[in-house]
Amino acid sequence: MLYVPNDKERDPRVNLAIETYLLQNMPLDEPILLFYINEPSIIIGRNQNTIEEINKEYVDEKGIHVVRRLSGGGAVYHDFGNLNFSFIMPDDGNSFRDFKKLTEPIVEALHKLGIEGAQLKGRNDLVIDDKKFSGNAMYSTNGRMFAHGTLMFDSDIDEVVNALKVKKDKIESKGIKSIRSRVTNIKDYLPADKQNMTTEEFRQAILLQIFGVDSVDQIKTHELNEQDWKVINQISEEYYKNWDWNYGRSPEFNLERQKRFPIGSIEVRLDVANGEIEKAKVFGDFFGLGEIKDVENQLIGTRYEKKALEESVDQIDLTHYFGNITKEDFLSLIY
Repeated sequence: MLYVPNDKERDPRVNLAIETYLLQNMPLDEPILLFYINEPSIIIGRNQNTIEEINKEYVDEKGIHVVRRLSGGGAVYHDFGNLNFSFIMPDDGNSFRDFKKLTEPIVEALHKLGIEGAQLKGRNDLVIDDKKFSGNAMYSTNGRMFAHGTLMFDSDIDEVVNALKVKKDKIESKGIKSIRSRVTNIKDYLPADKQNMTTEEFRQAILLQIFGVDSVDQIKTHELNEQDWKVINQISEEYYKNWDWNYGRSPEFNLERQKRFPIGSIEVRLDVANGEIEKAKVFGDFFGLGEIKDVENQLIGTRYEKKALEESVDQIDLTHYFGNITKEDFLSLIY
């Protein structure tokens, strides 16, 4: 495994660009590990409707970054007490959505640090005592993929609550009454001799455990050079500093349907005129392959009647775009 040091950068618009650069440009003769710590920010899932996931007034008041990532899943809050990891690797065709496999190095490292209760639970959450400290997501393109996630080490949980809007059905599906009762910080579970550890020190401790070494000098690394940074800054400007990418312009719709499935929440907005779908937009925190625009384009031009919708949906590889969902489930959502 190759490690890419990233000790000083705190701008999420740059850190996500580093990850994208490594995915698109670095040779993948071996997996790559990237860590990054962001200043206060909300990172939106690829298919989410940004404005409905955030407390916009609070975000603007506090100057919190809002950045859309490449991967699916839900919105997460980052601050200086949150450590983010990313494993970049070839897509072997079997690993996408296998969160157990791709979070195992993190879980094992936490166990070695004395946090024996850390485990994967549900679709993509790492928990201690049934309280979430890590959300995970994946993205795959052109035979390459990354699996990345958050590690709430010493985050301000009040800010998580203040900055995000969590939909009622998501709360109810978890069987809990509030965000505060569902999340926790890793630091609270560290042994007494590690309670003074900073986020940066925690990053180093995790790093050494993953590589099974005693010193960072023993780890194979790639230092980002001037040419790397040139491309990284281009990616940052084109995507992560771009309002259209982060927020996007969502047209008005006259039909809105939303349901939660085991694979996540899916929301469909349709503009139906003269009995035909003229506009379609799909949002959600599902983990899909491919571009959701393909699904939207397939629906556009379809008559809004059951038989026509069935024929149109038959042309969509639902598992590819959403995960394990049936044709009947999807039709029950849109019709």
